[in-house]
Amino acid sequence: MDIPVFHVDFLNDRLLIALCAIVHVVINHAMAVGGIPLVALLEWRAWRSGDPDADAAARRIMSVFFVVTTTAGALSGVGIWFSTGLVNPYAIGSLLRVFFWTWFVEWLVFVTEVGLILAYTLTWPRWTGARKRAHVRLGFALGLASWVTMALIVSILGFMMDPGAWRTDKTLLSGMLNPLYLPQLAFRTPLAMVMAGAAGLLLVRWAAGARPDLRRSMTRAIALWTLAWLPLCLAGGTWYARALPPSMAANVPTALVTQRLVAWSHQALGALALLVALVASIATWCALRPTTVARGALAIPLLACVALVGTFERVREFIRKPYAIADYLYANGYRKDDYPLLNRDGLLARATYASVREITPDNRVEAGREVFRLACTRCHTVDGVNGIRGALHGLYGEAPWDADAIAAYVASMHVARPFMPPFPGSDGERAALGCYLSTLEHHRDTLEGAQSAGAATSPQAPRVAGAL
Repeated sequence: MDIPVFHVDFLNDRLLIALCAIVHVVINHAMAVGGIPLVALLEWRAWRSGDPDADAAARRIMSVFFVVTTTAGALSGVGIWFSTGLVNPYAIGSLLRVFFWTWFVEWLVFVTEVGLILAYTLTWPRWTGARKRAHVRLGFALGLASWVTMALIVSILGFMMDPGAWRTDKTLLSGMLNPLYLPQLAFRTPLAMVMAGAAGLLLVRWAAGARPDLRRSMTRAIALWTLAWLPLCLAGGTWYARALPPSMAANVPTALVTQRLVAWSHQALGALALLVALVASIATWCALRPTTVARGALAIPLLACVALVGTFERVREFIRKPYAIADYLYANGYRKDDYPLLNRDGLLARATYASVREITPDNRVEAGREVFRLACTRCHTVDGVNGIRGALHGLYGEAPWDADAIAAYVASMHVARPFMPPFPGSDGERAALGCYLSTLEHHRDTLEGAQSAGAATSPQAPRVAGAL
């Protein structure tokens, strides 16, 4: 490993990526990929009806989409690149090498998209009369550019889950046309349209102003848009779920509710189905009786979509474990093909940035801490999110495992928990890791015992966690 390890112990490195990614996906899907075609359709309806108030209402919705996508949307997109480059530089570097031309084309399309959204927004008040038709076409062209950007990125997301024929022929086309590409695209496209409808319902009363007939007409139009795309979203989601490799499908219950609550996975699926039903019910209500829908109810579809997308992104990221790129790069940042070398020589000998090179009887805890930093911190913390301290106990509150028991478990953890990568280091490093983790466990028990007795923590107590 020739790049320093970045680690935020209180937050969890993967959560840092997730926060940026979910914000970006929600904004991108609701206000760009789906939102721009919806606004263009509303503008077209206003142009056909000759209603300047309807045109102004569509422009107000577009102004919100424009401000949010060019600020929070753009910043969160940069945040994805920044956080992934920090947390797992080998994963993003590998994807850049395999998909160089895909990224290149995507960046060209993105630059085009930026130019189009500026042109579409800024020319709206001036392109009137005979030029209005051209402006509507500009809106649909912008929508197409937004969709193409997503379509290119989806090919890379699908590749990370199942490279397909790329495993053998190593061509760009086989990497892009991976087995999960079309199913995921068939799901994300209508999902973006449904999310745009949910965002539109939230904004429509403000945008339509004081005219009751315009509020009624626009609410019904957006609700019908949402209902039209919802069955396609469900069909695409079903196709996508059935296309998952069996090993990934087996990880779905854990991805939904975590390992401790896996018995509740069916209830979690029921809750997600309820959210979908809420979106459909309120959209139907808006289509049939638009004037009777409470203002607060209009926020429910968008909140439900955010919850659904957040859950989907978490599940999609989790189920591809133990890999970051299926069959190529493990989630810990080490290539599958490098494991024999690392098992033989060890992580410490191969890492450029390591404070310990050789394990001795006097530095086993420090060496184990360094091994934990190199091999485990992309998914685990000490005391933060997904923290390891307190996790290595026997069942039903039994005493913590000793160093040998932990080392033995680490050797077979990928069998007991298939979503965890095999340990990448040598046997000596595994023993040192067991020693370090055992020290964390016993330090925890010492602190708990002192607190329960009302005693102050001893200044001589080991401060291993603080070293991270």
